Amino acid sequence: MLELFSDLSPALAITLVLSLGLVLAFEFINGFHDTANAVATVIYTQSMKPQLAVVASGLFNFLGVMAGGLAVAYAIVHLLPVDLLVSINSARGMAMVFALLTAAILWNLGTWYFGLPASSSHTLIGALLGVGVANAWLNNAPLTQGINWGKALDVGTSLLLSPLLGGVVAALILLALLRFRAHSNIHRTPFQRQQIEGRKHPPFWSRFMLIVSAMGVSFAHGSNDGQKGVGLIMLVLIGIVPAKFVLNLESTPYQIERTRDAAVHLQQFYERKAPELTALIAKMPPKKDTGRFQCHPLATAETANVLAGLLQTTDYHQLDKQQRWDVRTDLLCLDDAAKIALKLPGLTASEKAHLTGLRKDLTATTEYAPTWVIVAVALALGIGTMVGWKRVVRTVGEGIGKKDMTYAQGVSAQLTAATAIGAASVFGFPVSTTQVLSSAVAGTMLANRSGLQMSTIRNILLAWLFTLPVAMGLAAGLYIAGAHFFA
Repeated sequence: MLELFSDLSPALAITLVLSLGLVLAFEFINGFHDTANAVATVIYTQSMKPQLAVVASGLFNFLGVMAGGLAVAYAIVHLLPVDLLVSINSARGMAMVFALLTAAILWNLGTWYFGLPASSSHTLIGALLGVGVANAWLNNAPLTQGINWGKALDVGTSLLLSPLLGGVVAALILLALLRFRAHSNIHRTPFQRQQIEGRKHPPFWSRFMLIVSAMGVSFAHGSNDGQKGVGLIMLVLIGIVPAKFVLNLESTPYQIERTRDAAVHLQQFYERKAPELTALIAKMPPKKDTGRFQCHPLATAETANVLAGLLQTTDYHQLDKQQRWDVRTDLLCLDDAAKIALKLPGLTASEKAHLTGLRKDLTATTEYAPTWVIVAVALALGIGTMVGWKRVVRTVGEGIGKKDMTYAQGVSAQLTAATAIGAASVFGFPVSTTQVLSSAVAGTMLANRSGLQMSTIRNILLAWLFTLPVAMGLAAGLYIAGAHFFA
């Protein structure tokens, strides 16, 4: 890890340290901001003592980050064209990193202070979009070059649909429990159980499911939100020390060979499907100019030829700094070309599988994260989980519905959240733990005819509504101010 500071000027080294510190601070805040949602029901139903619940949740968040993979991490990275971060001078890079992270941290702390279950994912993505738009504006470039709008649309869709699905699915689970176990004490609230049976804790199986589902939410939260932190750190490293991180320098000769072969096979596919692809590509705007040739799908053959020449090596260490960046840029161009090829009508199942496999090989040496990055994020998120959880727990447990939450409602909401967030992590969709769980709780309240506290719902909806534009505006303003200050 310490070798990344070699060959850096003192100013750039300080910038790197501060930037990494801000990312870890964001993850620490994310821990106590979002994980409160994971432990809210298990604490509120007295299934676990608060101190034990948050420690266990922190542990499962840590494990979730370690086991979560990198699909969501690079969904975050690819919101911005990564060449944007190395095409600007170090002062601009510093301004971008600090604006992005400062905006996200400020909004997260503000919503936490008022006990609002706002979305850290929305905050982060809004800040990313803000610096992208601001950078394009400063460079008098089209806004389409400041943000990967296709990826932004995918991310926005997952953030919009996941809470709606969460509310519906949780309501259906509760209705099923009401139908088949209508008179079970699983439908009692903690207060009712204590008044009727004189017992403090839930029945065994209810308590078991509440604890398991709460830890499931924590694990899923770590695997999804932890990846966002990993993606942020990789964004920082690629922007500040690109020579060491634009490619995985520890890639094996076999991985490099697979990458080279994938480029050649994609070139051959384009040659076979030339008429159909030409008609499809003619409807699309050209991609950004890489400086050597147009990064456009029709230039796939030229891109593949250049890349094949660069990848005659078996060790990325043998490439100089510019060659490493050229390899990464070419791989991104070819990956875009493969995505477009997948849109061709009439592709057979085997052709689609072939293209998907080529995409995996093309990105094998660029979409990675060093172990120390994953461990650092896991620790920050896990430790953050153990503090500051009370404000949001009170809102989720008591503020959403007009009546107290039953054990069945807690289980339904948490099972839904754990499953939805876990599935999103596998498929690479950044979703909001806050939105999914809060919507699931609201869904169970409606299904149980408990009613909703509209003042709380209004505040949560307003926080959700303003998170994206406020984070965008704050990050853009900070970035523009920083760019002028450091100019």
